[in-house]
Amino acid sequence: MDGDNQSEDSEFLLLGLSERPEQHQILFWMFLSMYLVTVVGNVLIILAISSDSRLHTPMYFFLANLSFTDLFFVTNTIPKMLVNLQSQNKAISYVGCLTQLYFLVSLVTLDNFILAVMAYDRHVAICRPLHYITAMNPGLCILLVTLCWVLSALYGLLLTVLMTRVTFCGPRKIHYIFCEMYILLRLACSNTHIIHTVLVATGCFIFLTPLGFMIMSYVRIVRAILQIPSASNKYKAFSTCASHLGVVSLFYGTLGMVYLQPLQTYSMKDSVATVMYAVVTPMMNPFIYSLRNKDMHGALGRLLGGPFQSLK
Repeated sequence: MDGDNQSEDSEFLLLGLSERPEQHQILFWMFLSMYLVTVVGNVLIILAISSDSRLHTPMYFFLANLSFTDLFFVTNTIPKMLVNLQSQNKAISYVGCLTQLYFLVSLVTLDNFILAVMAYDRHVAICRPLHYITAMNPGLCILLVTLCWVLSALYGLLLTVLMTRVTFCGPRKIHYIFCEMYILLRLACSNTHIIHTVLVATGCFIFLTPLGFMIMSYVRIVRAILQIPSASNKYKAFSTCASHLGVVSLFYGTLGMVYLQPLQTYSMKDSVATVMYAVVTPMMNPFIYSLRNKDMHGALGRLLGGPFQSLK
């Protein structure tokens, strides 16, 4: 119990990616710029979808949820990091660290589930176009998104509760931009074998199952597209999936670079990959989904009064 109390009363030091003061200003402006771009991009996506009745479809409903998740995700981590870069006090409380960890795990998991739901939506639209309206009815869409949110919240709670059983001792310096599960386990002085086993087992199920589902969906989608006689219709069908494929590749590629490795080999070199999935991916998603999407161009143009009309 003394070890647990010591952990709960302690603070961690979020040192970020560098302890050199001369690099702090560069990192501050770089991450502030990326944060502002991410916030503006995702807010515009949400406003465009909510304000344009032509975008009130299952695909854009799921995209709005993805944008909201990305917006919440970066807000959970980057503002604290920006404050630390400008402050001499880089401490974060034990409760604050676990709170950040909970939302980090929950929101990454939610991103993963929503991407799987979006793949299902594209599968129905291309493989069963005549049944799309009835198959992807509003009730089912709301149910799918609700399940995504509930399961993500429960998974985040599970890992956070397990982390409360870990005892920390010695230097509590986190050479990272946020409280991340693997980094915290490296700082533990208690036995972490059980929680690491649970982390790997549940992580494989939570993330690889949706990925496998998406791969199967796209195999069927490709088969259906190849059977379309018209080349222009083939291109149109594939273009509706290209943005989703780009986001999925970026998400799972950066996530795999960080977590598909033993805990013992996890080190500072993985911070670049973590920045990719924690900062770059949420920033790029709005651009990936809007650059080649004429419906989104039109909605953004009507929302902003014309600047995006030239992109059509």
